[in-house]
Amino acid sequence: MEFRIRKATLDDADSIARVHVESWQTTYAGVVPQAYLDSLSIDARAQNWRQHLTAADPLMVVAEDASQVFGFACGGKQRDPSFAYDGELYAIYLLRAWQRQGIGRALARAVALDLQNRSFRSMIVWVLQRNPAVSFYKALGGVRVGEKPIEIGGARLTEVAFGWSSLAALAPDSTGAVTGQG
Repeated sequence: MEFRIRKATLDDADSIARVHVESWQTTYAGVVPQAYLDSLSIDARAQNWRQHLTAADPLMVVAEDASQVFGFACGGKQRDPSFAYDGELYAIYLLRAWQRQGIGRALARAVALDLQNRSFRSMIVWVLQRNPAVSFYKALGGVRVGEKPIEIGGARLTEVAFGWSSLAALAPDSTGAVTGQG
């Protein structure tokens, strides 16, 4: 399986929304209330992603093969000033069939490299504590640095933060090109 990681364009909004909704529905089944997952709308998410992609300087990458976009990641300036990290991985999602093949790692590295090229030095990510991908962030070298309560669909859940004090650990390649085979 061959894939590539590239900068997202406005034309990718519908594909990103599909990946976002389908990933939530498979990853968070049994974690987030099912009624909330069932209410997720690809059309509504696409509108949100169009707005994000038309922002002044969006940082978003997609993973694709010859036929479809099957993953994405985005990041930027860290949004919680109580943590000593300047960058943040806002979101990273892959369709289930593409998980555990090195693509998530490639997406995270692409965001880290972009942040590093913009003079960011470190990065944090927030993830639901019961998300099966917690082990992914640990395998990438993320260190648990905090937690906070969050409400989704009427359920009180816990988000945990993983941090990288140096982006160099995630983005050792400075070429910016990311392709791969699984």
